[in-house]
Amino acid sequence: MKINLQEKRYYSIGEVASKFNVNPSLIRFWEQEFKILNPKKNSRGIRKFTKKDIDNLSKIYFLLKKRGYTIQGARDYIDNGKTSNKLDTISKLNQIKNKLIEIRNQL
Repeated sequence: MKINLQEKRYYSIGEVASKFNVNPSLIRFWEQEFKILNPKKNSRGIRKFTKKDIDNLSKIYFLLKKRGYTIQGARDYIDNGKTSNKLDTISKLNQIKNKLIEIRNQL
């Protein structure tokens, strides 16, 4: 799943939650459950997500919401390193699909 956000260095939890169409509380919960989510926090405790954090969130979102994994199942799947290859392939295929649709619309 590819999330389109403005090109910035850091994103707020509200921006990220709205792009995934989930509540910020769910993202905070996932942060506690998954080691790969580690957004930076400023002195006031406000989370700032990087592009890498958003990529990790998209992996978690895909496994939990699209594939129907449990929290423990998704955690095991990510820990075994299986997500990168499959999700990268899905992402590339979606990019190709979007490009083909764009070409078709131009014709």
